[in-house]
Amino acid sequence: MRRVPLELVRTDAPGQVSVLHDGLADMALVRLPIDREGVHAIPLYDEQQVVVVAKGHAITAADAVSLAEVRELGAPVHPFDQQVEDTLELVAAGVGSIVLPHSVARLHARRDLVAREVTDADPTSIALAWLSDPAPARTDSEQYRVDTFIGIVRGRTTNSSRR
Repeated sequence: MRRVPLELVRTDAPGQVSVLHDGLADMALVRLPIDREGVHAIPLYDEQQVVVVAKGHAITAADAVSLAEVRELGAPVHPFDQQVEDTLELVAAGVGSIVLPHSVARLHARRDLVAREVTDADPTSIALAWLSDPAPARTDSEQYRVDTFIGIVRGRTTNSSRR
């Protein structure tokens, strides 16, 4: 769909599905689990989690660590919530650690922070989500493009029996 521009809009975790219900997006890349009421989703991939600590922390000596090792090495784990930037400020100051999905850690990468794989943390799942019922304000042409995009994600081609 080279001629159809995609506009990406960043949302926080609580807003990842509400952008669909509010008509601000046709589709959303979401981190599962989500409230599936009125929403369809296609799981795309699983993402490994990493622990982020201050540069120079003992954890940085390893390539990967377990959650027990994170606790054992004196890095209390801050919760992963909407205030990631604020939490990373604390972590950079040497006040604990945070376990994040790898892509979130990369998005917020800084020179004073180091990320290491957490071997026993459950992976997070990413999915493409959209409303079950088409938005009433959407034209037939817009709905066709949405349906075509969903078909592409599902692996359909122009030669598929169902588009």
